[in-house]
Amino acid sequence: MSVTTTMRHPQRVLEERHVPAEGAVAWWTHVRPSAGSVETDMNKGWGIFALVVAGLYWLQAVLIPLVLAVLLTFLLSPVVGALQRRGLGRVPSVLVTVLLALSVLGGIGWTLTRQLVTLADELPQYSLNIHHRIAKLRGASKGGSVEKVQKAVEDVVGEIQKTDARGVTGPKPVAVVLEPPSILAHLPTLLQALASAMVVTVLMIFMLLERRELRDRVILLIGYRRMTATTRALDEAGARISRYLLMQSIIDGSFGVAVGLGLFLIGVPYAVIWGSLAAALRFIPYVGTFVAALLPLALSLAVFPGWLQPALVVGLFFVLQLVSGSVMEPWLYGQSAGVSQVALLIAVIFWAWLWGPVGLLLATPLTVCLIVLGKHLPALGFIVVLMGDRPVIEAKARYYQRLLARDQDEAADIVETYVNADGRESVYDAVLLPALYYAKQDRDRGLLSEGDAQFVEQATREILDVLAHDAPAPSKRDTGNLSVSDPGADTRVRIVGCPLRDEADALALEMVRHLLDPARYRIEVIGTGMLTAEVVAWVDLHRPVLLCIGAVAPGGLSQARHLCKRLRSQCPELTIVVGRWGLHDEKETDRQHLLAAGADHVETTVLDTQRALAQVGLTLGRAAPESPPPLAPEVVPWTPRPGPRRVESLRLEGQDPHDTEQA
Repeated sequence: MSVTTTMRHPQRVLEERHVPAEGAVAWWTHVRPSAGSVETDMNKGWGIFALVVAGLYWLQAVLIPLVLAVLLTFLLSPVVGALQRRGLGRVPSVLVTVLLALSVLGGIGWTLTRQLVTLADELPQYSLNIHHRIAKLRGASKGGSVEKVQKAVEDVVGEIQKTDARGVTGPKPVAVVLEPPSILAHLPTLLQALASAMVVTVLMIFMLLERRELRDRVILLIGYRRMTATTRALDEAGARISRYLLMQSIIDGSFGVAVGLGLFLIGVPYAVIWGSLAAALRFIPYVGTFVAALLPLALSLAVFPGWLQPALVVGLFFVLQLVSGSVMEPWLYGQSAGVSQVALLIAVIFWAWLWGPVGLLLATPLTVCLIVLGKHLPALGFIVVLMGDRPVIEAKARYYQRLLARDQDEAADIVETYVNADGRESVYDAVLLPALYYAKQDRDRGLLSEGDAQFVEQATREILDVLAHDAPAPSKRDTGNLSVSDPGADTRVRIVGCPLRDEADALALEMVRHLLDPARYRIEVIGTGMLTAEVVAWVDLHRPVLLCIGAVAPGGLSQARHLCKRLRSQCPELTIVVGRWGLHDEKETDRQHLLAAGADHVETTVLDTQRALAQVGLTLGRAAPESPPPLAPEVVPWTPRPGPRRVESLRLEGQDPHDTEQA
C-alpha cells in the first residue's frame, strides 16, 4: 500500500525531500560540484591571492601614502562636515580642518623632538643608579643557586679559552674605530620621509575637497542600475569607517594624555614622550599597551632608587587599559568593531610582515575598513565570514553539527547559551526541532547512518530532560489565560499524544509536554511504531477527547492524512490537533490537506501547538472519565497487536488490521 501511495503522489515525495537553503545549512550535496572544478577554483583563488600580496609588497612605496591619505580623509570628514553645516564653505572647511590637524601634529612633533634630544643628553646621568640596582641584584643572588650556576658557566668558558689559547697562536687583533656617520648620511632618509608626508597631505586635501566627485565616479563605475544599493553602501560604509577611526583616535589620544599626566605626577621624566608613544602603540590591539609600558617602566627603574615608582607605573597602565577597554570603548563605539580577536591578531602579523612598522600601526583600521566594505560588497563577503566576530552559522546548525561530531557537551552549551539569550520557550523550534528534521532528512538520503541518527535523538532527549529539570516551577510560570477555576483533586486536562512514525515525533511531543503547565495539563504519549489500525483501536477503546498527532518532516503527510480520516470516521467527537513540524515551503499546503482529512487544528511550530492545545483544553474542560484498565500517568505503553478475535471483528467492520501504509 505504501508503494501505491508513493506512485500516486510523486510530486509530494519530491517536496518532502526538499533541501532547505536557509541560514548557514546550505548543504553542498544538494548541488554537488565536481572535484575537478573545485580544485580549479581553489587554484585560481590562491593565484589571485598571491598576486594581490605581491602587488601590496612591491607597490608599498605608492600604496602606503595612499592608504594613509584615505584613512586621514575618513578621519577628518566628520569635522569638515560639521564646519559645512555651520555655514562655512567646502574649501574653507577643508583648509581649516587640515591646518588644525597639521598644527596639532606639528606641536606634538616639536615637543617630542626636544624631549628626545634632552633624554639622549641626560641618559648618562642615570648610569650610577643603574649600576647600584645591578649591584643590589648581585648581592641578593650571592650565595644562591644563581651565583653557583654563573660560577660554573664561567669556569667552563675559562677552560675552553685556555685550550684554544694553547693550540692556536695568531696575529694580534687590530683595533677598529667606527666614526659616527655625518648628518649627510641621514639626509636621503629625511628627504624621503618629508616627501611622503607632503604627498599624504596633498592627497588628503584633494580627497576632502572632491569626496563627492569621487563618490559619483564610483557610482558611475558600478552602473546606474545599482545606484540605490551602491549609494546606501557607500554612505553607510563611509559613516561607519569615519566614526570608527574618529572614536579610535579619541580613545587612544585620551589614553596617551592620561598616561602622560599620570607619569608626570609620578615623577617619571619626559612624560610627553611616553604618553605619545602609548597613544600610537595602542593602535596595535592587545599588546600595544604593554609594549608602551616597557620604556617608562625601565626609565623609572633607572631614575628612582626605590620600587614604589615602578609599581605605580605598572598600576597606572593597568588601570587606564581597564578603564579604556571596559568603559570608554563600549560607550563611544556603542558596538563591537566587528572583527574577531584571532582574526585581528593575524591581520596585525600580516600587515606588519608586509609593510613593517607602518603596517603594524595601520593593521587595525585597515582590517576594520575591509570588514565594513565586505558587508556591502559581495566580492569581499568572504572577509566578513573569515574575520567577522558574529557567528557565521545559526544556532540550529551549530547544534546539529556538534551532534554529528558526537560532542554532546558543546551541543548542550549551545542550547544553554540560546536559552539564556532568547528564553526557554523558543529553543525548541529554533534549535532542537531543526536538528531532528536534519537528522531525518540526512538518514532518508543515505548521508547519515542509523547509529548517528539514534545518537542525535538520544542526545536531544537527554538535553530535553535537563531543560525540564531547570524549568521554573508551575506556580512561577506566566500562564496567562491557561488558569482554570476548579481546584479539585485532579482537574488537569487530559491530552493524548500520538507519535506518527518514530522517535523524532515522540521527542517533539516531549517538547510540547515541557511547554504545557503540568499543574493544568496531563499529556500521555502512546508508544512509537504503532500501526494506523492499532492507533484507531486504542482511541476507540480509551475514548480520549483531545488527541495530538506529532509528525516531524520530511515525510509523513500521507500517513497523517490517512490517520486523521480513520480517526474522524471512527470517533467523530474526538478533537484532533496535528503538529506538522519542520516544514519550510509547504506549510500552507500541508495544513489544507490535513484539515480536509479531518484535523481540527494544524500547527507548524511546537509553541503554536502548545497554545492550540491549551486553548482547546480550556474549551473542553475536564477530560472524560477514563476507561479501565488505568494508564500510566505520563507515558502509555505500546498496545500489542490485536488478537485473532479482534482481527476478525475489524475485518467484519471493513477495517484493515494490517494497515502498514507509510509516507
